[in-house]
Amino acid sequence: MKGKICVVTGANSGIGKVTARELARMGATVIMVCRDRKRSEPVVQEIRQETGNPQVELMLCDFSSQESIRQFAAEYRQRYDRLHVLVNNAGALMPHRSVTVDGYETTFAVNHLGYFLLTNLLLDLIKVSAPARIINVSSGAHAAGRIHFDDLMGERRYSAWMAYGQSKLANILFTKELARRLDGSGVTVNALHPGFVRTRFGTGSKGSAFLMGLLSPFTITPEQGAETSIYLASSPAVEGVTGEYFVRKRVAKPSAEARDAAVAKRLWQVSEELTGLA
Repeated sequence: MKGKICVVTGANSGIGKVTARELARMGATVIMVCRDRKRSEPVVQEIRQETGNPQVELMLCDFSSQESIRQFAAEYRQRYDRLHVLVNNAGALMPHRSVTVDGYETTFAVNHLGYFLLTNLLLDLIKVSAPARIINVSSGAHAAGRIHFDDLMGERRYSAWMAYGQSKLANILFTKELARRLDGSGVTVNALHPGFVRTRFGTGSKGSAFLMGLLSPFTITPEQGAETSIYLASSPAVEGVTGEYFVRKRVAKPSAEARDAAVAKRLWQVSEELTGLA
């Protein structure tokens, strides 16, 4: 990975941190995109020391704000003219419905619109860096999700897991449609399920914390959860493979709706409108 520039979002903890660390260990230049400087700077120093790679940088972005995403993209373009690997990993699961500064339901905004907007803002740099890779961290929870085009923001009905499932389904649909649009460009895009990872993700309420506690015997470590992200970012074995959904470093079949090209195209059009890219 020497000579490669990699961006990992949500990189200060969990599988994002492990992904950033291992790509740095392989010699890549790694930009860790995080929301909180105070929490993230010690992690950057830790990774530099552990890997012996000084080319690990922190850049800030709040994925619940489209203005912040645009500012990050502009700042990145000022510093770099290439991007070989983009790992869209930042995520949210809100136990109670909330909206972002843009007025969008937070889980959908962070987990899907954040991926969509950032990727499109940096896509020309990714294309000129080909062969290049885009990795979207989805979830097996997509299988229980539906794209509620008549209520994307959960205004009429909201549950944390329904919103999360919808957002993770959107990740795969975005992957499929983007792969179609990038055909022949030398840029690949794949989605993945990391597994049920033992982190603090989704523990923002007593109910969620209790559920995570019950399920903890079935969880895996962040190191195990990051294996597929790292594989898709770096392995020669997946060179040229695109538009797929991976589980445990193998191609898997996602849900029927995740494979629906018409739903993917419609979601793309709606996402363009919601992010001002139309």
